[in-house]
Formats: sequence, structure tokens, C-alpha cells
Amino acid sequence: MLTVHERIVPGPVLRAGSSSSYRSLVTAEGERHSVRTELTGPTGPEIRARGEALLAIGHMTDLHVTDVESPARFEFLNRFAGDSRFRELLTMQRPQEALNSHAIAAMVRAINAIEAAPVSGSPIELLVMTGDAIDNAQANEFATYTALFEGGMVNPASGGIEIESVQSPGWPDGIFWKPDGGGFGPDHFRVAYGFPLVPGLLDRAMRPFESQGLRMPWIGCHGNHEELCQGVGIVTPELARAMVAGRKPIGVPEGLDAATALETFVTRPQHFMSGATVAVTADPNRKPLAIGAFVEAHFRPGARPDGHGFTPTNRRDRTSYYLHDTSAVRLIVLDTSCRAGGADGCVERDQLAWLEEKLMEVHAVYTDSAGNTVHTSNANRLVVIASHHPLFTLRNDRLAGAAPADELLRLLHRFANVILCLNGHVHLNLVQPHANREGSSVGFWEVTTGSMVDWPCQGRVVEIFDAGGGRVAIACTMVDHDGPADPGPALAPAEMAGLHRQLAFNDPIAGALTTRAGTSADRNVILTLPAPFPLRA
Repeated sequence: MLTVHERIVPGPVLRAGSSSSYRSLVTAEGERHSVRTELTGPTGPEIRARGEALLAIGHMTDLHVTDVESPARFEFLNRFAGDSRFRELLTMQRPQEALNSHAIAAMVRAINAIEAAPVSGSPIELLVMTGDAIDNAQANEFATYTALFEGGMVNPASGGIEIESVQSPGWPDGIFWKPDGGGFGPDHFRVAYGFPLVPGLLDRAMRPFESQGLRMPWIGCHGNHEELCQGVGIVTPELARAMVAGRKPIGVPEGLDAATALETFVTRPQHFMSGATVAVTADPNRKPLAIGAFVEAHFRPGARPDGHGFTPTNRRDRTSYYLHDTSAVRLIVLDTSCRAGGADGCVERDQLAWLEEKLMEVHAVYTDSAGNTVHTSNANRLVVIASHHPLFTLRNDRLAGAAPADELLRLLHRFANVILCLNGHVHLNLVQPHANREGSSVGFWEVTTGSMVDWPCQGRVVEIFDAGGGRVAIACTMVDHDGPADPGPALAPAEMAGLHRQLAFNDPIAGALTTRAGTSADRNVILTLPAPFPLRA
């Protein structure tokens, strides 16, 4: 499950399609850590952990727990996958999405099974989840997510007894993969991409099952899919009513202008419900999860830590940024979702001012906004910034007054104890240095982890440790969930997790033909920086 020991790679072709072939997955030799020294230079003694890690955490992001039966999803927009005007609206539906909960449960088991972080040997003390835990801003999706992470009975289904999904055999559209087949002949995925028939899969996938739950504390984060319909559209009063009602759209509204479709969806997503519809079973549990309810839902009996990181201030002010101090590291969790709509993120100025204040608290020396060196009596502490969006996606200008990404970058560069930004959103494994060319700090590393819903369906272990020679190191190790590489014909929960990954790999929109897995320099890596202060007394 730690990919330094063993990893999942493409295997033989199982079936040929008219456009591409459907391939199996197999296990292969693990991928060793490589060392990246862009922020220190290649000289210095061998990198090794000196004592226990200063921080050892698991990182998961972009779970996309999905109510596949929701009337407020617009799967038919996948028809426009080749049209750049719809790019920000996609992907609306994935062939593997009915199995998302099983894949997440398998990753929970995999994280729990890691007895020691692979480089430092330290125990994993915390799981950091950086947003898009859910897919469509719905309360029932959030209930499924917390059951997966906290343990207990997970119910992926909604609505009535019958499964009312675009993947159901009787659904009147053949562009979606239908594992049970259908009355309209072979679907597009079977014909074009060689996808399999798996009779009974939807029924088994929607049955309640038990999740082990994380054995360590976990903290949450607000992403665009917690805030917005399909992560893009503002949840208007009209859409909120449609979420809990009984009509589901199956086609684009008449006369839709493709040139303005994105902004129409951002501001008036309910317009996309004005075309052809079918009847589905209404469910009040699908109500939208506004920011106050999102924060409040983390304050559950037995939550570790209390509120899963969110604070009484968040409850009072309906905000969702906070700090979480460990014994050696300050974790600062930002809310980068844009409440004005759109998938990309932004940081509002009151949050930016709060961030500056919290950075000052853990710096004995920093640079102020005028370029002056400021000395304080504060104790030094390393800082990790966690958010949903990577820096390069903080470009959403729909919200007036939000700070541009380069302003946030300049702020972080003024504080040398910031060594890492940790995020997700783009469903891509990516590691980037952000060198500071002007100030006293060298800069920091940004580690973006791919999603659980799309290939390669992974998480990470992140370790921060004293590497000797006046250096601090960040070790990143990819984690595969415990579903089998070859799911076989069985439909037990573990096998469904394995099938989820195989389907994700073969997805023509977001699978192996993309760069989502990253390169070896984005996966198992050890990242070095000069220690900004003496790390051990």
C-alpha cells in the first residue's frame, strides 16, 4: 500500500473497444524516493531523519463522495467533453463514481495499516483532508463522508428503493457506462472503450456497508464542491428546492448558448433544469450544506480533535479557516473556495489579514510588507499551509476584493518558517518549489495530491524531519488503497474498491491518458530546505 514497496501499473488488455482498449492493472516493484534539492542545492551530507519526525501525517483530498441519484446533477453535460467552452463544468459523471465510497473505505483501511512512516519511522499522528470531500454540496453526501472517516454504517444510496442513476439499465441515455447492460443496446463505454458488463454491480454498490473509520484524528477543509453545485454553480434558492424535489434533468435547455453556458451555470444553475426531465424519488436529506451547517456538522460527539479542526470562532462567524498546532508544527488551514461561484479559488482579504497575524505569532524574525526585518519575542515554529486550491488556481476574479495569488505568495515569502503548502483540487500529483528571489527566506515547497475519485486514486504520507546539516526535509510517499489490483468477478467491498480504480484508470476523460499520476518527481520524493531556525535544542 506504501508505493515504495509496491505500486499499481497498467497490465494486459482485457477488451478492445472501437476507440481504445480496456486494460487491467497489476502490481509492480515499488518506486524509491528521489531527493529534490532545488531550494538547497545538491551539496551537503546524506539526507536522513535525525530522531522522530517533527510531523508525520496522512493526506487525502478530493474524495468526491457522490449521491449518484441526486436530481441536482447534470451528467448530460459530459456530451460536451470535447468543447473547450464547457471545460470548467466537467467532469459531471464518472463511470466509477457509484463505487467512490468503497474506494474511500479502502483508503481508510490502508492509512490505518501504516504502522510507521516510511522515512522517519514515526507514527502517523493526523490525517489532513484538503477539501472536496463531497461532490455536490449535499447534506447526505456529508453524512456518508463522516461515516467513512469516523467509522460505522455507510449508506451510499438516496431516494427510494429503486436505484435511479444514469447508470441504471433503464436510464434513457446510452452515453454512460451501464454495468448491468440496458434495454437500448450496448452503451458508449462498452462499444468505444471496451468497458465490462458487471451484472448486479449497482445494487451491491448502493447497499449499506461498514467502514472501519480512521484510527487517528483528522482535520477537514472547505473546498469548492462543499460550497457549490457540482463545484461550480451558486446554490440559488431555486436550485436548493430542486435538490430535494423529484424531477431530474436529462438534456440541455432549448436554445442554450454554449458561449455563455459556463457563466449561466455559475449564476443560475437552475436554468439547466429547464430542459427535458424524468421523475425520481425526492429526498429531504439531499438539502444543500451551507457554510454554517458545514462547520457545525464537524462538531460531533467523539470528534478527534474537537470539531475536526474547526473552532468556536468558525461556528460563531460562519468562517472555515483555522489553525491547528501540533507539538512542533503550526498547520494553518485556509478556505480558498469562491462563494461567487466557479471552480477556481480565491482568498478574501480578511482571511489574508488573519493569516498574516497567525504567521507573526510563530516567527522570531520576519519581513514586514515594507521589506523591513522585524524581531519579536515569539517562539519559532515550522508552518504548513493547507488549502483546497493550489496557488496557481487562485485566479477566480468573480468575487470583488479578493486578493490575487501573487499577493498570497508574497505574504508567504515574508515568513521563513513556512516550508510547505499542501493541497488538492486539480486531481493531479504535482510537487513544485516556490523559490523566493527577493527576500531573506529561500521559499517553500508546494505539494499537490491527486484525488481519490480519479486515477490514480491515491493518498500521501507526509513527514517533516530534521535532515542534519542545517536542513529540514519533507518526505512524501504515495499510498494505494487496499483494494486488489485485479478485482476479479467478486462484488465484495474490497473488490469493488479495486474495480473503482480499474475503471478510473480506463476512464477516457480523466484516466491514464491524462497526466494525473504525475512524474516520479511528483510522487515519492524527499524535499530539502535550509532549516529556518535550529530545529532541536
